[in-house]
Amino acid sequence: MQISDLPYPDPGVPDARSGPRFLLWLGRGQLGGQVRSLCWGLVHFCGIAGLPYAVGLGVDAVVRRDGTRLLLVGALLALIGIAIAAGDAMLHRTAVTNWITAAARVQQLLARKTAELGSALTRRVAAGEVVAVSTGDVEKIGWFVEAASRFLAAAFAVVAICVGLLFYAPSIGVVVAIGVPVLALSVLPLLPRATRRADIQREKAGKATELASDTVAGLRVLRGIGGEELFLGRYREASQEVRKAAVRSARMWALISAIQVLLPGALLITVVWYGSVLVLDDRLAVGELVAAFSAVATMLYPLRHFEEIAMAYSFSRPSAQRAARVLSLTRTEAPVPAAPATGTAQVAAPAPGGDLYDPATGLLAPAGRFTAVVCGDPDLAGRLAERLGGHPADDGPPAARVSVLLGGVALDELALDTARTLVLVQDKDPVLLSGTLRELFAVPASGAVGPGTALAAAQCGDVLDALLQSAPDGVDDPMDARITERGRSLSGGQRQRLALARSLATDPEVLVLDEPTSAVDSHTEARIADGITALRSGRTTVVLASSPLLLDRADRVVLIHEGAVAATGTHRELLHGEPLYRAVVTRETDEEQRVARMELTRMEEALTEIEESA
Repeated sequence: MQISDLPYPDPGVPDARSGPRFLLWLGRGQLGGQVRSLCWGLVHFCGIAGLPYAVGLGVDAVVRRDGTRLLLVGALLALIGIAIAAGDAMLHRTAVTNWITAAARVQQLLARKTAELGSALTRRVAAGEVVAVSTGDVEKIGWFVEAASRFLAAAFAVVAICVGLLFYAPSIGVVVAIGVPVLALSVLPLLPRATRRADIQREKAGKATELASDTVAGLRVLRGIGGEELFLGRYREASQEVRKAAVRSARMWALISAIQVLLPGALLITVVWYGSVLVLDDRLAVGELVAAFSAVATMLYPLRHFEEIAMAYSFSRPSAQRAARVLSLTRTEAPVPAAPATGTAQVAAPAPGGDLYDPATGLLAPAGRFTAVVCGDPDLAGRLAERLGGHPADDGPPAARVSVLLGGVALDELALDTARTLVLVQDKDPVLLSGTLRELFAVPASGAVGPGTALAAAQCGDVLDALLQSAPDGVDDPMDARITERGRSLSGGQRQRLALARSLATDPEVLVLDEPTSAVDSHTEARIADGITALRSGRTTVVLASSPLLLDRADRVVLIHEGAVAATGTHRELLHGEPLYRAVVTRETDEEQRVARMELTRMEEALTEIEESA
């Protein structure tokens, strides 16, 4: 895989059982790139490993005044220089390719998971963690993937230098062979502490990011209540905690770096001192001493890759763990399989015209009918809407985790694209992405409902006028007017109506709307109710609401109480015959209901007396 070939046609099915397993899966997924990087790394580091011996041979040739041998050594040094330069350039190229392709694969996997879970993602994972995974974590994961091949090549070079010294100058090669493992393993006792400090730093940074995103999202409300300084103070405190944690982590890594400089320096001094003694005793040639000195000095470069791989793994392991936690989420919260599946067979889509049924609550939405659902608990309504979209709850009783059936087929067993084509859920807080209004309606749709028809049904005439007035000169079509990020330049009611129009334009077989008119006035709400009824005629529509204007247009109204269907009928039937329904819809207290019943009883008695006297 080359950078020009990105994105991946299929990023694959990750092994998300743990962070290390996810890293191993990534490494296996680009084995060809790792092998190329390793081969070029061997060329580069073997050239470095051969440099000291060539220098030693050159010194010996000078001492012996052997011109022919000196020329051969010069040619050898030229070849080694070419190998070092070419290997370094290609190693960098292949390593960066591995880094970018690994990061791109993780980003594609996260994007696919985000599309699969939709709004349910941020209900299961904190928003700050999602941001951290999709930005900084993918870079750290890519860092470890690309550093692995360079580390293996560096380790091979270190071994080659030690083995070469044992054969070239056995008396001093033994010292180097004993000292190098000590150098490589000297920082291992410090790595767990450094890892813990790095984890604490990232955890605090994630909380600070989450606090910042919450503050920005609620800035308008904070200004209204004068709470900007309070939240800014909290963010300052969180930032200071991140700074202190970063300093503590940096101190530990600085100590590790110092050890990686101090101990090789000590080994170099030892080699020079011991080698000088051997030269004075005529037990070691001058060329051999120069070669040993050059070998140890040269070894400092590949040894630094031992520190790098330790840092890369320390930083990437928790990042991979967070990524794996997000990637392991499923629509049904099913346990992660013991081994990653290569593909799963999907259930065939049900025939058109099936009823929508929720076994958890007993809710039945007949095909082609307008069904309204009344829940006294707004949170229960939100969970019900999510479940109707094929996302069973991941907590609560086992009954709440049962999949919704459409035409007798479980939604969570269908392919994701198929399920979303059949059932579309618009929650109570829909999001408008920045771009033109035309781009807003560029969503998968049946084509039967045009944007103009949907906008008219959602009563968006004033929204189009407002967008056109705020558009720059030269824009005379409201469909080309731009919407700001999350539609912040629009009012809550305007955003809600645009989102409703977008949902109507998709024209799914089943449309589920959660409080679609909560932010509009009663006159607009009545016209929207008529528009939905007319546009969705013959299509299955489920609206979770408590507004009498919407409920009165429904073919069928279902009351959900304590997680189960409590009553079914038309709005007027339930209003007169079901006190619990009347209490939810009219928001009457128990005392007001008692007084109303007494008044109704007196009126009925009065009418009876009039009829008898007549």
